[in-house]
Amino acid sequence: MGWLFLKVLLAGVSFSGFLYPLVDFCINGKTRGQKPNFVIILADDMGWGDLGANWAETKDTANLDKMASEGMRFVDFHAAASTCSPSRASLLTGRLGLRNGVTHNFAVTSVGGLPLNETTLAEVLQQAGYVTGMIGKWHLGHHGSYHPNFRGFDYYFGIPYSHDMGCTDTPGYNHPPCPACPQGDGPSSNLQRDCYTDVALPLYENLNIVEQPVNLSSLAQKYAEKATQFIQQTSTSGRPFLLYVALAHMHVPLPVTQLPAAPRGRRLYGAGLREMDGLVGQIKDKVDHTAKDNTFLWFTGDNGPWAQKCELAGSVGAFTGVWQTRRGGSPAKQTTWEGGHRVPALAYWPGRVPVNVTSTALLSVLDIFPTVVALAQASLPQGRHFDGVDISEVLFGRSQPGHRVLFHPNSGAAGESGALQTVRLERYKAFYVTGGARACDGSIGPELQHKFPLIFNLEDDIAEAVPLERGGAEYQAVLPKVRKVLADILQDIANDNISSADYTQDPSVTPCCNPYQIACRCQAP
Repeated sequence: MGWLFLKVLLAGVSFSGFLYPLVDFCINGKTRGQKPNFVIILADDMGWGDLGANWAETKDTANLDKMASEGMRFVDFHAAASTCSPSRASLLTGRLGLRNGVTHNFAVTSVGGLPLNETTLAEVLQQAGYVTGMIGKWHLGHHGSYHPNFRGFDYYFGIPYSHDMGCTDTPGYNHPPCPACPQGDGPSSNLQRDCYTDVALPLYENLNIVEQPVNLSSLAQKYAEKATQFIQQTSTSGRPFLLYVALAHMHVPLPVTQLPAAPRGRRLYGAGLREMDGLVGQIKDKVDHTAKDNTFLWFTGDNGPWAQKCELAGSVGAFTGVWQTRRGGSPAKQTTWEGGHRVPALAYWPGRVPVNVTSTALLSVLDIFPTVVALAQASLPQGRHFDGVDISEVLFGRSQPGHRVLFHPNSGAAGESGALQTVRLERYKAFYVTGGARACDGSIGPELQHKFPLIFNLEDDIAEAVPLERGGAEYQAVLPKVRKVLADILQDIANDNISSADYTQDPSVTPCCNPYQIACRCQAP
């Protein structure tokens, strides 16, 4: 079915909505009732402590909190990396970056993306007869065959990377602020560090740029409309579906919205949370009205909050990384401290997932791939090893433990990107390297290598404040176990079928709908 979709597109057929009503979805003679639908919603840079159900100080997530009360909330759930591209690559492959090749972020000018020999979740489900759609941030390569339409998604609507990686006419709130796109033929008036001023942010529908620059003020509503249309169309078609929604929230720039009465910084972030929560609520409502009994909805995040954005960043909750903050820098996004990778997570499936349950199982975004594949009655790709596991028993309330071991890849703050130097072993967490990302005050924690790892007992010290005494009995009992599991996974990776991503850059691959207009505008301002 996917090849037919792209064949029509490449033949030059243009359409603003969906192809689904035009295609006969009777594949293998199966009906939708035999397989569940999946909606995976991924927040961006959302803190564990932003979710009201996670005891947040403010209650800005009414719809998500309701979903938690109607389903299962996970309090020990982790992103597979602490930065954008690696986390998303692991979600879609069930494999760590050392296996799938994606160890750091792709750029606007990146030639490559998620290696083509890696099989995505969408490709597996597509082969199993599913209609597959993606809405939102991709950030796994946009040039040529790396585009979502060529990675298993029949339909795509979104921005190919983070929405701060291009200028707009509605720049929203950032720290420091970035200028709007240039309007005339002169040079950019404000060349702020970390601001993109030469090329406008593109919005794609399938292979076509439909808006450049994107209007960020209306983006959330566009995402909600496309998501609900997809659910309605595919439900009507009678085919099972996978919808992956990768939100722009809570990444900066935050959109300009109606602000409540509160201190300015928190007003902005709280308004953004409420807008995101409303978007999720619209998607859930559509599921409830069209395919409630047969749709598994999963909400989680890609990594922790981006602390250098100050009042425009989220909350890590109690996971404050005190050992690191005493030495400078942030213990959130880009780090392997809990605030960098412990993320909100909810599961909702009426009649299947127990109601109002809090799970303490040690779980990961890596588990989404094998779990969805199993529930879809599909098969895992052969000839490779996976780091995620099928957690259906946890979801359905029949089991609790989850993983015994997780590995947290270096994600930019310290150590070689993608390397495994932080180990979670049951209630213990060991660091062979530490470092803080840039904090709001501009400080960066120094990178420190630890021949004898720092080991924290998270059951007693969730703030990661005081490591175990190296000479103590508890440390000496845990250390050999940490060394063994780390040696085991490195040997397993060495024996695996691993991939290598192409990180070369070429300005000519920058998305541009009209190179003759300033900032690549699709039309004159």
